[in-house]
Amino acid sequence: MANPSARDRILDTAARLFYQEGYRATGIDRIIAESGVAKMSLYRHFASKNELILAFLERRHDEWMAWFRGAVEARLAARPHLDVIADALADWFAADFRGCAFINVVAEAGGDARAAEQAAAHKEDLAAFIADIATRLGLSQPVQVAEEAMLCVEGMIVRYQMHRDPAVIEAGRRLLGRLQGD
Repeated sequence: MANPSARDRILDTAARLFYQEGYRATGIDRIIAESGVAKMSLYRHFASKNELILAFLERRHDEWMAWFRGAVEARLAARPHLDVIADALADWFAADFRGCAFINVVAEAGGDARAAEQAAAHKEDLAAFIADIATRLGLSQPVQVAEEAMLCVEGMIVRYQMHRDPAVIEAGRRLLGRLQGD
């Protein structure tokens, strides 16, 4: 297998550190040291730390949405119900879960409009996926269902990040079930 490019090593290292330790707490010098690249190499690929954060968010969006879509679709095939979203989230929570990278970046980056726009675009894509599920399940007003489901999903993510309590997953299942009319 070929060695990853300098850009990939930088992005892999930044992704790990940003997600584990936060955006502000992770310095460029640490990313350089742990990725094994020269400072000039980092700046050749990413003009600033903010550019690196944006590249991380773009990659995180693509990877997370691909995973989430697959996890939800597999469950929907076995049991067509909106509450399978909570089961997919439960798998994420059981893995290396440190909250939502997009919620975290908005909380940490504050005034960075581009990061906030990327976070909002991620959430819009997630809502569109949920609206599609609601449509396929034959629910009336799928966009409204998706808006309400997003409140549940986001609430589950933040509550689980704060408390690590499996009751969050059960509450999410119940709320998503109510949106389906159970």
